[in-house]
Amino acid sequence: MNERDTPASAVDRERIVSLAREALAIEAAAVTGLESKIGASFIQAVELVLACSGRVVVMGMGKSGHIGRKIAATLASTGTPAMFVHPAEASHGDLGMVTRRDVVLAISNSGESDELLAILPVIRRIGVPLVAMSGRVDSSLARHADVVLDSGVSQEACPLNLAPTASTTAQLALGDALAVALLDARGFGKEDFARSHPGGSLGRRLLVHVQDLLSQQAVAPQALADTPLPELLKTMSRGGMGIAAVVDEQQRVVGVFTDGDLRRLIEAGADLRGLTARDVMGPEPRTIGADALAVEAAELMETHKVTSVLVVDGERRFVGALNTNALLRAKVI
Repeated sequence: MNERDTPASAVDRERIVSLAREALAIEAAAVTGLESKIGASFIQAVELVLACSGRVVVMGMGKSGHIGRKIAATLASTGTPAMFVHPAEASHGDLGMVTRRDVVLAISNSGESDELLAILPVIRRIGVPLVAMSGRVDSSLARHADVVLDSGVSQEACPLNLAPTASTTAQLALGDALAVALLDARGFGKEDFARSHPGGSLGRRLLVHVQDLLSQQAVAPQALADTPLPELLKTMSRGGMGIAAVVDEQQRVVGVFTDGDLRRLIEAGADLRGLTARDVMGPEPRTIGADALAVEAAELMETHKVTSVLVVDGERRFVGALNTNALLRAKVI
């Protein structure tokens, strides 16, 4: 029986938990240790990228390459055009993707990756600014770079201190820090982020406004305050939403009547004859502006445990109504 065939009964459970906790502690310390390394060189890297009229070309081999792909994706989705180019493929033609307008971000923990070092002379000849992210600031990669971001860690989380673990975590965190700094420097906001993610739930939550969903709803009925209850019920039924807005002569919302209100009146044994909308309406309806985000409407409904809200304009004039069905169809909730 080899080591891979160890039966489950022979597993040291305490050691499993101990190693897992130790790995997390080592990686947490690696990330925390980066704080003291953020300074002039980090600012230089940010300024180089901001001055770049092209893209950030991220490169890295092995595990650093995997981290590089994620960093490139994060940069691209937060307002900094970026792409990943594999160093080995760069030596066989892909280096043609790099132009003078770009900035290269080369990632290597040792700073001695043969594939990266092989293309450094060409990068320098093109005149492309080079930012190195390395665990060794005295490495060959670092010596050829315009700016060096120190991602060094004291130890790996691997019990053999061999497998890239804490070092790649540090690279990832440093890449995120770079992306965040650039995002803020560019004034990149929520709507910009949403435009980069139109197909995702984040995009829907940040871009969809209440008025965008009103066309998908049946027109919510409205009635004046002196409307007799029987007529109010007919109006509410025609709307098909179980709700009717009560408005004044200027169409400003003064109340709301729902099928829940009707049920409570019947359960209380109220005499429905002779009642008007004013007598049965809720005087403080939940309203939201047509220009508000749809997610705000969802939060309002959740907070007050209601399934519909009235939509009003800036003068509190009735515009329509929105219910959870419309929010579900738009995938806002």
